[in-house]
Amino acid sequence: MLTAKQNMLEVIKGGKPERFVNQYEAVYLMFHPYFMFTEGILLNKGDLNVINPWGVTMSFPANVPGQFPVHNKDTIVIKDITKWRDYVKGPPLQFTDEQWAIAKATYDEVDGTQAYKAAFVVPGLFDQTHYLCEIINALSFFIEYPDEMHALIEYLAEWELQLAEGICKHLKPDALFHHDDWGSESSTFMSPAMFEDFFLEPYKKVYKYYKDNGVELIIHHADSYQATLVPAMIEMGIDVWQGCMESNDVPALVKKYGKQMTFMGGIDNKSVDFTGWTQEHVRNKVHEVCDACGINYFIPCITQGGPGSLFEGTYHALVEEIDRYNEEKFGIKASEVQRLPLQILF
Repeated sequence: MLTAKQNMLEVIKGGKPERFVNQYEAVYLMFHPYFMFTEGILLNKGDLNVINPWGVTMSFPANVPGQFPVHNKDTIVIKDITKWRDYVKGPPLQFTDEQWAIAKATYDEVDGTQAYKAAFVVPGLFDQTHYLCEIINALSFFIEYPDEMHALIEYLAEWELQLAEGICKHLKPDALFHHDDWGSESSTFMSPAMFEDFFLEPYKKVYKYYKDNGVELIIHHADSYQATLVPAMIEMGIDVWQGCMESNDVPALVKKYGKQMTFMGGIDNKSVDFTGWTQEHVRNKVHEVCDACGINYFIPCITQGGPGSLFEGTYHALVEEIDRYNEEKFGIKASEVQRLPLQILF
C-alpha cells in the first residue's frame, strides 16, 4: 500500500492514487531558526499587541484562526511610502551553527518516507506589504506609487531569498509551505494584470530558488478567491494551491487546470467549523466535495493555512470522515494507511 506521501504524489501527477489524501497527512509543517529563535514572529492564541521584528504590531485573539496586524495611526510602520526605506529594515538572518543544528534535529525526527518535510514561511510578499502599510494604504499605493511598491517588493523578495538560502543549505526540506493571501472570499485584491506586474517575477525568482536547491513541491496557501490568478500561480512554479475556498468553484478549476496544479481545500471553515457543528455537517461536506472534484489533482482539506480548526474537534472530525469516505469508496481502512501521527498547529 502507498504511504501518505506516495499517494499524494500520485494525486499530483494524475497517476493512480489509492485513496483521497486526507488533508495534511502527507505534509508535515516544519520550522526554521527564524521562527524558532526570533521573538515576536509566531504568536500563541491570546497574545495581543506584540511588535514583531519588522516593527509590525500583531495580535492573535483567542476567537480567530490566526494572527493579524493591528493598524492605527501609531502602529502603521510605513508612515510615508516615498520614504519607505527609512522605516523598513529586514530582520537579521544570521543564526549560529548550534541554532541550525537544533532546527535540523527536528527535521531528522520526521520520517521523510511518510510525509513531505515542508519549510513553513509566512507572511508572503503581498501580506507583508499590507502588514507594513495597512491594507487600504497598500492597495492605494499600488496605483499611486507603483515605483515605490515595486522597490519595496523587490526588497522583501531579496530578504526572502536570504531566508531560502539558509533553509535549503542547512535543513534541506523537500517541500515549501508558503503563505500569501491575494483576495477576499469573493474577489482578488487587484486585477490579474496588476497582480502579475507586481508579483509574478518576484515569486518566480523565490520559488525557482527553492526548486533549484532541492525542494520538490511548492505548496502555496491562500484561503481566498483567486481563481483568475491561477495561470500566474502556475507560471510562478506553484505545485499545490492549499486553501482554495469554495467560492473559486474548485471542481471547475480541477477540470481546467488539474494537469498543471493540484488544488488542496474545497472545505471552507464556515461550512464545518462553527458553533453547533455536527459530524453530519462534516460528513456531508466531505462527500459533496470529493464527489464533485474527483481523486486526481485534488486534496480535500479545510481551507485554513495549517492543520487544525477554530472549534475543538472539527479538524479531527474531517480526518475521520475522509477516512470513512476512503473506506466506503476504495475499501481502505484508516488503520491500514501509513502516515505520521496527526499534526495539529492551530
